[in-house]
Amino acid sequence: MSMIHSLASVRALGLAALVVSALPCAALAQTPSTNPSGDTPFNAMAIARDEADACRAPKASADLAETAYLRNGYRAILRILIAEEALASETCTCLLDQFTWDQALDALPRFQTSDNPRLPFKVLDLYAQADALEAQVVEACAE
Repeated sequence: MSMIHSLASVRALGLAALVVSALPCAALAQTPSTNPSGDTPFNAMAIARDEADACRAPKASADLAETAYLRNGYRAILRILIAEEALASETCTCLLDQFTWDQALDALPRFQTSDNPRLPFKVLDLYAQADALEAQVVEACAE
């Protein structure tokens, strides 16, 4: 009889462990949003930007280009244009509001490395160029 009692205890303990282990998963399923009380669809949720991100080029909308590769490239081009202007004008203020996605699209021929419309540029090279120019801006503004 003690064997049956001990088996029931093990089953109860296993069930309790299962329930407790599932609680964190249920908590993670609650996706944070900037409007937690609303019925915002998942693809429209946004994470609030902090102050350090206020001058960072935003992600391009899906309307700008068909693929993420192209959108990421245009974002890098926008970052390059902004950094170049900051260096040329010797300004340390945020210039993001002075640039548009159309300017990034118009600058494509300057950065184009291929005639392939799906891969007109090398995104990693654009990232490296944007990072280097932004580092120069930070360095110039620190002086």
